Amino acid sequence: MNRCKSKEKEYLYCLCQIPGMGAVTIKKLWKQYGSFETIYNIEGNELSKKKLNADLEEYHNLEKRGIQFISILDDSYPKRLREIYGNPMGLYVKGKLPEEDKPAVAIIGARNCSNYGKQVAEYMGSALSREGIRIISGLALGIDGAGHRGALREEQATYAVLGCGVNICYPKENYSLYEAMVERGGIISECRLSEAPISKNFPMRNRIISGMADVILVIEARERSGSLITVEYALEQGKEVYAVPGQITDQLSKGCNHLIQSGANILTSPQDILEYFEIKNEKMLTVHEKNGNTLVKKEKMLYSCLDFQPKFIEQIVKESGLTVGECMTILLELELGGYIVQTASQYYGKKL
Repeated sequence: MNRCKSKEKEYLYCLCQIPGMGAVTIKKLWKQYGSFETIYNIEGNELSKKKLNADLEEYHNLEKRGIQFISILDDSYPKRLREIYGNPMGLYVKGKLPEEDKPAVAIIGARNCSNYGKQVAEYMGSALSREGIRIISGLALGIDGAGHRGALREEQATYAVLGCGVNICYPKENYSLYEAMVERGGIISECRLSEAPISKNFPMRNRIISGMADVILVIEARERSGSLITVEYALEQGKEVYAVPGQITDQLSKGCNHLIQSGANILTSPQDILEYFEIKNEKMLTVHEKNGNTLVKKEKMLYSCLDFQPKFIEQIVKESGLTVGECMTILLELELGGYIVQTASQYYGKKL
């Protein structure tokens, strides 16, 4: 980067430290004045020289803290974000940004999700990651964290966009995920360092989540869920939206069912998204036959324990001789594959 461009980036960083100076405002002034230094001298004229020097000192110490500031001036700025309205003028990154040539899916949904929803999110994060698809979400409890966890289980990169500074783990319960993602993937935010996770930041960060993804996958969302804000951004940005259907009586499924009713794609298996990306995966479980002929050994054995009258999980565990964890994993794969159906909470039967 030449000296002039480098100096402009410094002033852009300092502008990003001024409360109330959002991306749209900075871009508008940039078009008007053509220089971030000029804007700062106008907008920051009431700020002390001490403040400017402090911001510049912080900027030059970012690398020591393992943080990058990727600005709109940089060639490394994400191409997908360049195309959206109100794109951030700068991003703070711990770890790395997603590769431009890899497809990306945002897995989003309820914080207070069901156990089923959490399993689906982790399963999808795992299955898609195995095919080289990058998982993006918000590190929140529930669906977000489960999607990240699925990718990490496959030792694949996954990326979180935060509604606070990248040097803050929010929520703190996901600190182990946060640390793992810094090593294998990245933590991203447009919020200032140490900025608290206040409510107004989250709708703004959602546009970045959808902007960095090619597909948005919604797994469990209430009728007025914050996930639907991400979907609105996604539709404005021309992104593809998939939703996992649920029972009509389930409050956690109302948002997803409404999305499907409004024209979103129905997700029945990872193959739906893989086909969208024109990825052929011959290893994936065949879903066209429902007689169990294509199942592997443990799946066949568990499938044989079921019949068309649903059985409770405890009975399935007893009859199969598998652990609860093994049963839940296999049952989820069989359900997503179209072999079985969950008629009530933890009651499973063969599908006609």
